Amino acid sequence: MKYTHLGAGSGRQIRQTPKNRTLTRLRLAGFTLVELLIAAAIVAVIVVIAVPVYQDYIDRANMAQAGVDIADLSSDLELFFIDKNRYPGSLSEIGMDGLRDPWGNPYQYLAILGGSFRVQMRVRKDNNLVPINSDFDLYSMGKDGRSSIPLTAPNSLDDIVRANNGRYVGSAKDY
Repeated sequence: MKYTHLGAGSGRQIRQTPKNRTLTRLRLAGFTLVELLIAAAIVAVIVVIAVPVYQDYIDRANMAQAGVDIADLSSDLELFFIDKNRYPGSLSEIGMDGLRDPWGNPYQYLAILGGSFRVQMRVRKDNNLVPINSDFDLYSMGKDGRSSIPLTAPNSLDDIVRANNGRYVGSAKDY
């Protein structure tokens, strides 16, 4: 029979049974503080890498959703024009005034065709200050919720715009 000592200086011995061997193995199988710290460091590195990648994915998904919304609204506005021979004065005329972009801001709309001088002054412009549309402007103010008339302005670069009378829908900085 095998005997094991209970500890230094105890002088007692116990008989080694299968249950006692299992308990001894469990005591030896625990994690040390160093092992736990290494595991925590590995998890921290993974989090530091994964969070920005996930945030970038969310931003791209929101931009894509805004582009789809703008394309859908453009179709509705074109159908309104075909039916009424004019563009609506606001998105409420087509029942879309409550539609929000993925960042929670209302979509911006401006009927240009046949508009007054005041309307012409509010038309979105490219880097050469040429209007990007001649029928209507439709855009999302992007993640920051701010925008300016020229697309090259710093607070307009994240806007999702409709340009070239609908032939382009995408990021203002890529236009």
